[in-house]
Amino acid sequence: MQQPRLRLVCFPHAGGTANFFDSWPARLPTDVELLAVRYPGRQNRLLEPFAPDLPALADEIHTALEPYLDRPVALFGHSMGSAVAYEVALRLDGRGRTPTRLLVSGRVAPHRAAPTDLHARDDEALIADVRQLGGPGAEAYDDPELRELTLPALRADYRLIETYRPRQPKPLRAPITAYAGESDPDCPPDGVRAWSELTVPGGFEHRRFPGGHFYPTASEAELLADLTARLA
Repeated sequence: MQQPRLRLVCFPHAGGTANFFDSWPARLPTDVELLAVRYPGRQNRLLEPFAPDLPALADEIHTALEPYLDRPVALFGHSMGSAVAYEVALRLDGRGRTPTRLLVSGRVAPHRAAPTDLHARDDEALIADVRQLGGPGAEAYDDPELRELTLPALRADYRLIETYRPRQPKPLRAPITAYAGESDPDCPPDGVRAWSELTVPGGFEHRRFPGGHFYPTASEAELLADLTARLA
């Protein structure tokens, strides 16, 4: 089997699973291996406790990546996954294992995030936010049994991202590419461009695609073509 030139580690959104990236390998070069992160408390990790906070989750993922660092890695995160990917990148950077690139999607820079408290509100308010953003699989919340199974992970993830408030985040040595949907209400241009403050001078690029918060679903081919070009 061909050894990969590079590993692309992908981090899903709040309430999301590794399956969000199932269709991606077919659109990536054969020498790029995709690794999708599965957060605790869902799928085959259903019985594991949720992470107490976002830095603790990043610590766990950073440790789990150790066997895969024999090749260069790039990190891609969508929505909450962007913040998790950034924190993992910081840990790799601190060890001299700087990722080739951090690709963030559907999320403003950590120090520009507006405070919200949906994780502390009732179930209907939480689900309404997912529906408003057009989250994939939102229909699961219509089924009482599926809701009981999936809602705890969603609430836990919202708690992670809503309590993550680094006011003076550290810059990376890795270049950063930021992606967003043109009509995403959570990604005003200034907030997305603020990722440029977290990388080296000249190391920032930014592109927007048609669509809202979950533009990667509708614009998958275009997004992965752009991503592949940046990883070349």
